[in-house]
Amino acid sequence: MKTLYLDCESGISGDMIVGALLDLGADEKVMRKALEGLGSEGVKIVTERVMKNALDCCNFDVVLDEQHDNHDHDMEYLYGHLSGHEHGHDDHHHDHDDHDHEHRHDHDHNDHHDHDHDHGHHDHDHHHHEHRNLSDVEKIMDGLEMTPKARMLAGKVFEILAQAEAKAHGKDVREVCFHEVGALDSIADIVAAAVCFDNLGIDRVIIPKLCEGTGTVRCAHGILPIPVPAVMNVASMYGLAIKQTERPVELITPTGAAFAAAVMTDRKLPETFVPIKVGLGAGKRAYEYPSVLRAVIIDDVDRRSPEGDTIWKLETNIDDSTGEELGFVLERLLSKGAKDAFYTPVYMKKNRPAWLLTVITERELIPVMEDIIFDNTTTIGIRRQKMERTVLPRQSVTVSTGYGDVEVKVCMHNGEEKVYPEYESAAQIARREGVSIKNVYDTAVRAYLGE
Repeated sequence: MKTLYLDCESGISGDMIVGALLDLGADEKVMRKALEGLGSEGVKIVTERVMKNALDCCNFDVVLDEQHDNHDHDMEYLYGHLSGHEHGHDDHHHDHDDHDHEHRHDHDHNDHHDHDHDHGHHDHDHHHHEHRNLSDVEKIMDGLEMTPKARMLAGKVFEILAQAEAKAHGKDVREVCFHEVGALDSIADIVAAAVCFDNLGIDRVIIPKLCEGTGTVRCAHGILPIPVPAVMNVASMYGLAIKQTERPVELITPTGAAFAAAVMTDRKLPETFVPIKVGLGAGKRAYEYPSVLRAVIIDDVDRRSPEGDTIWKLETNIDDSTGEELGFVLERLLSKGAKDAFYTPVYMKKNRPAWLLTVITERELIPVMEDIIFDNTTTIGIRRQKMERTVLPRQSVTVSTGYGDVEVKVCMHNGEEKVYPEYESAAQIARREGVSIKNVYDTAVRAYLGE
């Protein structure tokens, strides 16, 4: 398994993610090919090497023409209300926010991070801000060249952002109108991050914590506390661990939080590991500490033997919850990071039919899993058991078929390859082509085997 460790001591944002993944070795040509469809909309992609506190980093920048540039980088506007706040920029030519170029927050039309402001040195009007809902963003992505896996990941990031905004504003997910995150530079960041992540073939992502600043940030509709609501909602819904520092700046953008939520599989670093390759993605501001996202491909020594791979099983018997409630619980458990969750029909005392809920999870997520179960079912007790397991080596591969590209998972056992098409990838093609999913599965396996 290819394991990625994201070191978020200086926060996380969309452009920092892309820079770090490119520095790890993601194919820049593949990324640029995916973003070509945005070029006609006034989008220019710039990558370069920059120095951050004497560290050589990769800088990823989305440059917009005057018509589309929303000028949301004004640090005096964002932090000018804070006495003594550091808002100087790097020495190089970029004049941007610490992280995402437009201080990226996805909001409703009347949301707080509406940076349509004029400080005398920017000539921009309301029409420069583009408002798009989830369907609008999906239509744009449909025109971009990506693998099914990258497309699904980008879509998942936007869905997470929409969920966070829907929760904040009491709206339906499909009704939420993205503000900054609906802008072309934000779409480019998310698509580029998804394409680079897929290109690297990463199977497992460890994110122990996301470091955040403190204080407040100014928005068009007032001053908000840090972390901002969108980041808090994403962290709450997907079990992200936040460590708040004394730095008087916003370090986690909603885009960064949503991407972390979409890819994170583990919170705990192994006790011993070997760093195979390190990538550094540059932020857009100069601090006393380096504004850098560090991405590390690691060799998890503990996972080389079956004894080093442990999971936890949670169980509880439920005999008086409705089917709707049970379905909701399963959905929540899986969305919060459970490796698996399922029901088994059982008979309890007095011969009452009931359900045995089983959850497979990492140790760090046990409190999150148990809270979901206690909050949403009638159970009053949950059993826990630590279990060892053996996991086959695996890799994700894209195969070309007559229907289109299909993602498959390839496992190895005693020198024999076992090929399993990914359901979402195959289902998407089956719906589009009007064929059975079994047909797509068989075609993908034959394509991989060269038959």
